[in-house]
Amino acid sequence: MKKEDIKKVVLAYSGGLDTSIIIPWLKENYNNCEVIAVSGNVGQGDELDGLEEKALKTGASKLYIEDLTDEFVDDFIIPTVKAGAKYEEYMLGTSFARPVIAKRLCEIAVKEGADAIVHGCTGKGNDQVRFELAVKHFCPDMKIIAPWREWSIKSREEEIDYAEAHNIPLKITRETNYSKDKNLWHLSHEGLDLEDAGNEPLYEKKGLLEMGVSPIDAPDTPTYVTLDFEQGKPVALDGKKMSAKEIIYALNKVGGENGIGLLDIIENRLVGMKCRGVYETPGGAILYFAHNYLETMTLDKLTAHKKQELSVCFADLVYNGQWFSPLREALSAFVDSTQKCVTGKVKIKLYKGNMIKAGVWSDYALYSEELATFGEDHVYNQADAAGFINLFGLPTKMQAKVGQKNKK
Repeated sequence: MKKEDIKKVVLAYSGGLDTSIIIPWLKENYNNCEVIAVSGNVGQGDELDGLEEKALKTGASKLYIEDLTDEFVDDFIIPTVKAGAKYEEYMLGTSFARPVIAKRLCEIAVKEGADAIVHGCTGKGNDQVRFELAVKHFCPDMKIIAPWREWSIKSREEEIDYAEAHNIPLKITRETNYSKDKNLWHLSHEGLDLEDAGNEPLYEKKGLLEMGVSPIDAPDTPTYVTLDFEQGKPVALDGKKMSAKEIIYALNKVGGENGIGLLDIIENRLVGMKCRGVYETPGGAILYFAHNYLETMTLDKLTAHKKQELSVCFADLVYNGQWFSPLREALSAFVDSTQKCVTGKVKIKLYKGNMIKAGVWSDYALYSEELATFGEDHVYNQADAAGFINLFGLPTKMQAKVGQKNKK
């Protein structure tokens, strides 16, 4: 499609630095096209305040603010937690937020009769892939505009220059210009002093952490939480029935207060480079920890080991923007099958950034104190182990005998 044929576009709009300047840039470079801004509410909180006024003042014809929080939690976060999927320790906070936002973008683009979908992802990042693969899934013939791959702007400093020249208000300054992404699951920080791998994150400095505190500043007394799961899904916190979304919000609070869920990682981006990020995922860290703890009680060895192996594949698919792929759907079907007996209660002690196991109970427990005891028991015949070892060690024994024979 030629530039002159683009009359209306739908923009993934956050109100941050990138998307704030994209609206006037589109008007300047795409024949004063109509810009419909869409903000997917995935739990970014006060970042949504004043968004409509800002979008309209900078040239958008309208703004959709879509509440995607329930869909985000139930259809993206919980399936990933049940899979135990982490990408190089990263709990995928930005990765699985993009497909749910892109899905709604496509729905609105079709409804509005848009000629193109626009996003503010850089040409260095992973998010461009995540957005665009989702668009290709839902709107395979839709044109995609990615200004970072077209314009002459080369840095966030130049973006600020552009914003100032066009009188676009910003919530950041040049000194606090971290690249951030926030939702109900996490907050990421990149850029500035973090780009130097030799710099320690300034966790104790006011203004860096937003979802919690440094472990150093956490209380000197531990906090206990109990979580109930049914078929792998969290259903209650401290004995109170809640939705998964409510549990995440509550765990974010208690986890943040205790310095839980900080991750400083140099990760391998999909586009080939390494990048350093600092992530805050207080509630998510507790959920992953508790869910895994319960699985150690309820999953058999073969299933647990195969699930652990496939969780790497699952995480790669999510990280690489392939949520809407047949393989991810197939893996989720496998995961759901493994969760049939992942039901029970877990108790965790939180203390200065640490999560300490404090008890686990399940009616489906495969762990038996009677079998595992080092004391006297009447259910396990230790003499049986000799025959087991003879059979299990038979290949080793035969290999050794053949080797000795050939040496002679």
